[in-house]
Amino acid sequence: MDVQEYLLRIGCSRSFLCAPTLDTLRFLHLQHLLTVPFEDLTIHTGDRVSLKLQLIYDKIVFRKRGGFCYENNGLFSWLLSQLGFKVVILSAQVKSRITGCYGPPFDHLIMMVTLDGERWLCDVGFGPGFQLPLLLETETPQTQSHGVYRVRTHGNLRFVETKSDDGSSWVELYKFNLQPCLREDFTTMCEYHQTSINSVFFCKSLCSLLLPNGRITLMGRNLITTRLSGEGGPPVKTTKTDLSDEEIIQILREKFRIILMSPLIVKDQDIVPPPVNY
Repeated sequence: MDVQEYLLRIGCSRSFLCAPTLDTLRFLHLQHLLTVPFEDLTIHTGDRVSLKLQLIYDKIVFRKRGGFCYENNGLFSWLLSQLGFKVVILSAQVKSRITGCYGPPFDHLIMMVTLDGERWLCDVGFGPGFQLPLLLETETPQTQSHGVYRVRTHGNLRFVETKSDDGSSWVELYKFNLQPCLREDFTTMCEYHQTSINSVFFCKSLCSLLLPNGRITLMGRNLITTRLSGEGGPPVKTTKTDLSDEEIIQILREKFRIILMSPLIVKDQDIVPPPVNY
């Protein structure tokens, strides 16, 4: 890996100092989310997602693409290791907002960083997730720019939760334990998400990017823009539907800075709930 090229890709200057500190970790985490889209377009252009880090590096750094969790978090964990952070990969199971079910083990790749005796959860590959690393040593709510989050412990499991838009309840995002994993452990689930009617990534072409004041998401032929109210109220969402193929290509280029090398087959079909609620 050329660390400098990666840092330039996520908007860091050539003079950026990369000491393995909490401030560096927080800055890099946020910068990645603001510059690298969460997207599954590879699946819908006739290609395959690979877990090989050099291929992911080429895709995200040099071809200016994004990826889903195995790609974004896989590459980010590599960057952190190169910069001297103590990082381990963990397996998580996402709770689908569409089906209400948890995915299987190795459904989602996340990472834990240990700094000065404290453990921090990092995730730059979830889409509408937290913006800065979450401290694992507390269940106290952690307020960030785009929401309020907490890590709730139950037995050997941790549950990442966020406050609902109206602030009245906690919404579970995913669950995980602290057992370290290897990248190869996610091979089967990476294939599953590219081929299964139970996976959002197989059923829907999507691309999403964090904005300083909200988020922009392209799902199928719908463009969803979320703006923070700035007054503590619920976010404001606007949706533009029935986009043409030409409009989608233009939006990818102008809003996400993505230029596809192969034709995109736009997809937005219903997800079939998995047979087991893990």
